[in-house]
Amino acid sequence: MPIAVDIDVMLARRKMSVGELADRVGITPANLAVLKNGRAKAVRFTTLAALCEVLECQPGDLLRWEADEAEASARPGAEDAA
Repeated sequence: MPIAVDIDVMLARRKMSVGELADRVGITPANLAVLKNGRAKAVRFTTLAALCEVLECQPGDLLRWEADEAEASARPGAEDAA
């Protein structure tokens, strides 16, 4: 999955546990774990907004795009970048 989730990074910066974040956001720890571990297929904007509010961050602090190795090498001009 080319979307990487950095909730762990923000939890460490805020010295907050997964349980505390889940409680403050209003989701179950199990659902937060699915999101945190990159196994979620989707995230509601309301959940993303709540995460950002509680963690005092921007969506880009929690989610980032990473090209897959195969995807990156299949792009035109990719061989020039190597």
